[in-house]
Amino acid sequence: MKIAVFASGNGTNFEVIAEAIQKKRIEAELKLLICDQPKAYVLKRAESKAIPATILQSKQYPTKKAFETVLLEHLDRNEIDLIVLAGYMRIIGQTLLEKYADRIINIHPSLLPAFPGISGIKDAFAAGVSETGVTVHLVDQGVDTGPILSQQKVMVESDETLESLEEKIHKIEHSMYPSVIQAYIEKLQKEQVNS
Repeated sequence: MKIAVFASGNGTNFEVIAEAIQKKRIEAELKLLICDQPKAYVLKRAESKAIPATILQSKQYPTKKAFETVLLEHLDRNEIDLIVLAGYMRIIGQTLLEKYADRIINIHPSLLPAFPGISGIKDAFAAGVSETGVTVHLVDQGVDTGPILSQQKVMVESDETLESLEEKIHKIEHSMYPSVIQAYIEKLQKEQVNS
């Protein structure tokens, strides 16, 4: 199973995935990092692990379809089977969704359907909820609306700060994401055998 990770920022989840693959906790090959931010730290992480990285910015293309068509060319060239989003801050469009139906996984820092969108941790904290968490889900045409693969709760303590909550959420993400990716790969492989 060949994987491409899409990321926009610091890349801690990218690093966790890369290490899980190295340690054979995820049985896959990490072929490619796609990044939409030329100054993102995730690019340094990819370089240090000798994982090829491609910077593609949608603003360089006239339409989303044109942008995603170029993305698809990179994915096809690397024979990618599964796309894993790890802090990728763009909404996936129809062109990618059609080609990779049920083959794009995302991690989101809340218990979906609560607090979708770009600031899930901050929104949960501001709402004063007693629990939030992490969701891994398949990507569909909505924003954080695809079928849920796994969720884990995180309690919000009375003395919680936004920073301490972020730290707890990231810790859960890092332990949870590799095992959910591996379970989904096993599911896809089983389906291939049975089809």
